[in-house]
Amino acid sequence: MKHPYLLTLAAVAVMAAAPLSLRAQSSKAAAKAQSPAPPSAPLAALFEAYSEEEARLFPLTATRQGDNRYNDQLPNDQTQARRETERDFYQRYLTRLQKFNRARLSAPDQTSYDILAYTLNQRLEGFAFNNWMIPFDQFDSLPADLAQLGAGSGAQPFKTVQDYDNWLRRVGGFPVWTESAIANFRQGMKAGVVLPKDLVPKMVNQLRTLAKAGADPATSLFYGPVKNFPARFAAADRARLTSQFEQAIRRDLAAPYQRLADFLETDYLPQARESSGIGVLPQGAARYAYAVRVHTTTARTPEQIYQTGLAEVKRIRTEMEAIRKQVGFAGDLNAFFEHLRTDPQFKPFKTPEEVLAVYNGILARITPNLPKLFGRTPKAGFEVRRVEAFREASATAHYYPAAPDGSRPGIFYNPILDATKYNVTRGMDALFLHEAIPGHHYQIALQQENTRLPRFRRFGTYGVYVEGWGLYAESLGRELGVYTDPYQRMGALNTEIHRALRLVTDVGLHTGKLTREEAIQYLMANEPIDEQRATAEVERYMAWPGQALSYKVGQLKISELRARYEQQLGRKFDLRAFHDELLAGGAMPLAVLEKTMDAWAARQR
Repeated sequence: MKHPYLLTLAAVAVMAAAPLSLRAQSSKAAAKAQSPAPPSAPLAALFEAYSEEEARLFPLTATRQGDNRYNDQLPNDQTQARRETERDFYQRYLTRLQKFNRARLSAPDQTSYDILAYTLNQRLEGFAFNNWMIPFDQFDSLPADLAQLGAGSGAQPFKTVQDYDNWLRRVGGFPVWTESAIANFRQGMKAGVVLPKDLVPKMVNQLRTLAKAGADPATSLFYGPVKNFPARFAAADRARLTSQFEQAIRRDLAAPYQRLADFLETDYLPQARESSGIGVLPQGAARYAYAVRVHTTTARTPEQIYQTGLAEVKRIRTEMEAIRKQVGFAGDLNAFFEHLRTDPQFKPFKTPEEVLAVYNGILARITPNLPKLFGRTPKAGFEVRRVEAFREASATAHYYPAAPDGSRPGIFYNPILDATKYNVTRGMDALFLHEAIPGHHYQIALQQENTRLPRFRRFGTYGVYVEGWGLYAESLGRELGVYTDPYQRMGALNTEIHRALRLVTDVGLHTGKLTREEAIQYLMANEPIDEQRATAEVERYMAWPGQALSYKVGQLKISELRARYEQQLGRKFDLRAFHDELLAGGAMPLAVLEKTMDAWAARQR
């Protein structure tokens, strides 16, 4: 085949010899063939209608996205009728979407088409499973989400009298939600679709902590907005709202939390299952395979992912061995893990403020180097904070997105139950790069700020992309000026192997390869982690099947794409441009991401 450049020269020669009118007609035809298709107004209208209806159906999601029209509402039941409403919603929009000729759309519209089609098909597929029989757990929980919203530091605004009244109406729906959740738990008890016994006490403890407010509402975290009334509020409004908040805390919040806790402890716990993985449930294998598809957006089987995990663990352990030798530690790798876990030099903190200061120091170190890797940076503000006391015992470090309108910064939350036990070799640098900057804060804020995207893409999420980017961001440490000594590098390897171990333990638990106890021991044998933290991690995988796979699967794909384009483009490869393009379109399934990035690489050539 001739080189494309030679074909272009030949075409120019032919055109030069052609009559002027033919040349003009051919030029117009060529321009028409090469110009991208214009954006489709009917498709944009479909996307907007979808987002509008989704906001009405899922008012808490709307609030998190900065859409305050439904701040007075909860999804007030979990009935069969509600599930049929959701199924009809997804099917109607899939049917409407499929009426468009994808081939005639512009490239950006094709990407949006592919993302929405993938989302709708995936959600419809989920109705084959009765996951509704487990309405919440200690990690994925509307009761916990409600507490964070009501504390006055989350997405629910408390700026006007109307905002306060909206919240009162919203929590007024919580008792109804509670009863429907209990009804669904009972259906699960009859069908044998129940949570592992080890998880239920964690949920009970969370709920009882939130229920304590009934005795004295002023001690409740839900009382925070009352303590922080805006100065402009009239005395009459303050008095009315104070009385109504106290009543709502007792009646609509504390009492339902107590009801849920009592039910779970007295009725549910005795019938919870002894097993750890969902493979033992009805439709167990299919249920887990679906969870794997949801959280990886791939067609890879659990066994394939398990083998990838084993290979990654082996590779990272080899790098760890090299560091052990570099620092001159005489024992084997497991003895080195114990040294990192227990030696006082790695636990230098006395107060939570000292821990937070280290994270702010990491931000100061990487800031001068960020422009070398990123051409676009978020407008949103950013803060480091300690996790609120009510959820600190069961929380992990995480990022809470900035408000789209800029009224709330992105927040990197850290649980610091005991600062003296906080270990620097857990990878503080890597954790910051992942959860904060340039990880989740850059990715999520830039996506929300890109108003050229349809609304469902501005606020959409795919964990494999989001967490894959976060883990990939950890690999940028040296380029950003951290990982400057062997122990910092060891900390980064600790966080990476932790995600590789998840491929093994998550699949192992849910396919019967590993028990809970075996998974805990496997983590402790391959990273410097104590039994308490290893137990919390394994119980997270038990509660949230497949989610832990997203980090490593996504990171491996992003790293693969970078290596591919570095090889293909050579000197034309621009890392800043790669990162900017990768983040420009927001979260998407990996197959769509690969197609989009391949098109970018072709344009660079």
